[in-house]
Amino acid sequence: MKSVGVGVSRFEGKLNLVLSPHCPQYRCCKNINFCSQKKKKLKLKIQGSRLLKSQPQAASSSSPLTSSGAQYSEALLDTNTDRKKRIAGIDQDELLDPSLLADPDSCFCEFQGVQIHHKIYEFQAPNSLQNHTLSQLPMILLHGFGASVFSWNRVMKPLAELIGSKVLAFDRPAFGLTSRLNFSSHSSPATENRRPLNPYSMAFSVLATLYFIDFLAAEKAILVGHSAGSLTAVNSYFEAPERVAALILVAPAILAPLIVRKAVKGNQLGRESWMEKDSSDSSSLRNPFLKLSKILLKFAKHVAQATMQMVKGMAVMLNSLYKKLLSAILRSAFGVMLVRMVIDKFGIAAIRNAWYNSSQVTEHILYGYTKPLRTKGWDRALVEYTAAMLTDTETESKPPLEKRLHEISCPVLIVTGDSDRIVPSWNAQRLAKAIPGSHLEIIKHCGHLPHEEKVEEFVSVVEKFVQRVFGEPEKQCLEAVT
Repeated sequence: MKSVGVGVSRFEGKLNLVLSPHCPQYRCCKNINFCSQKKKKLKLKIQGSRLLKSQPQAASSSSPLTSSGAQYSEALLDTNTDRKKRIAGIDQDELLDPSLLADPDSCFCEFQGVQIHHKIYEFQAPNSLQNHTLSQLPMILLHGFGASVFSWNRVMKPLAELIGSKVLAFDRPAFGLTSRLNFSSHSSPATENRRPLNPYSMAFSVLATLYFIDFLAAEKAILVGHSAGSLTAVNSYFEAPERVAALILVAPAILAPLIVRKAVKGNQLGRESWMEKDSSDSSSLRNPFLKLSKILLKFAKHVAQATMQMVKGMAVMLNSLYKKLLSAILRSAFGVMLVRMVIDKFGIAAIRNAWYNSSQVTEHILYGYTKPLRTKGWDRALVEYTAAMLTDTETESKPPLEKRLHEISCPVLIVTGDSDRIVPSWNAQRLAKAIPGSHLEIIKHCGHLPHEEKVEEFVSVVEKFVQRVFGEPEKQCLEAVT
């Protein structure tokens, strides 16, 4: 009787089962296109290998096939389960508290019940070389969607040396190593009026940004926002313009409006309405029937306005119902499953697509971006963030952001890559035209991450900007002469 050939080997830290042609299970493997046909090793758990080892070496001709087939079905289910337990290559079996994943230079502080992860880099220049204006202005870095403090690692030190002050970057809720809260479970109709601010909302991110200005004991700060972080930076400016010394928007994910000469059109309409009113008044004196028709027109106008108000109210009601339905779907188990599937299928690809040269995306970079997937509740938090962004009702009372861009009066620098596939550079060009006095810099051969892909060029662009805006008066005069 031939012996059963069962071998166990190690590959990538996992247990593998290697079957020889003399193994009773070999025919079953061959029938389901394993081993011999595809020349791939079947990855099994330790339990699977123990089951195979415990099988009797001598059995009837039908028994090995039946028992081994059942065992292999269980093994296949186990391997499928293993695949489901890994998201973007990160094992989901043992998720950890964010504080356990912290770096040596990581810091945590509590703001409105949320443990916010942040890092600070400080550089104290000699008094002889210190720009006293800049040294009083810290810089706060705001990451984009799916990113974290990690994305600023390469520029924090150069920027701190540049301004001679503190540079702080923090993880907004749902990202990085900031704690995850299940906000929906803490809210109910009974506590609607006294529930805390949604930590995944834009309002919370704005307040957290202003909190860190106080945290750094500064009156003002330079806000640097990347992609969706630019939205936080601009909204922080509108919330407290006196606390923002300048805005630096990197690949800003802000929809730029079409440029319209509203002032000219307004004056023209004013003259036309004045001429129309003057002519109508003079004609009504001559013809009483015109006066009657004017009264009827006013009545029809009021009826139309009342109808429009009713339609508008119905639209608001339907919009509210739509948002509630969308929020319920997103916060369901289906929404969590959908987020996990999207991150698993497109997460790594999105990181590579953000670079102009994807071959520069190293394993270290991929690890830094996927590290937050090891934290407890990352998927639920991402669902809460998405729901908060799509169903935000706090900004409905304010004009749309794109209609307020012309109100920005602080110095603004806009930096973008010429080959940005996430937010095209033409949007940044339109944005620069919408913000009065803003300065636009386009970095060549660069994608969506200038501060990671072109560190030296990015720091150089920022240096020119801050020296032009906050440079010493004597230096500015010399530059003007030369």
